[in-house]
Amino acid sequence: MPAAPVPPAVDTFLRQPNTCVIATIRPDGSPHTTATWYDWDGSRILVNLDEVRPRLSWMRRDGRVALTMVDPENFYRHISVMGRVVEIVADEQRVDIDRLSMRYVGKPYPRRKLPRVSIWIEIERWHGWDRSPNEPAEGTTRERLPV
Repeated sequence: MPAAPVPPAVDTFLRQPNTCVIATIRPDGSPHTTATWYDWDGSRILVNLDEVRPRLSWMRRDGRVALTMVDPENFYRHISVMGRVVEIVADEQRVDIDRLSMRYVGKPYPRRKLPRVSIWIEIERWHGWDRSPNEPAEGTTRERLPV
């Protein structure tokens, strides 16, 4: 797996509102995965969750995480990253969850009662895959992810 930083094609891919699954580590060492919204600022990944979620305590205990971002139109095209939580901050004004909601659904996040927390993740390693069985013929110009 290549180390960070990511090349331009991967950066471009991560800036899209792709389908994303995040994996965290439970106290017993087993993995836990869940679908999530994310954003990429060019150096770190942002995720946001209710403060009451068990995975928040798991990330505080062990900041190792993995995320897979999948092209919603072609699941053969995806990027998986392994990284570490580097910052956990309260999202009291709902700035980050509204940012994610606008990115994915085009309107502010509707549920406003539970406290929210923003998680910032730095990528340590990544892997890309772009080998669709329906990939373009040789000589076409579709940008490929470096794999």
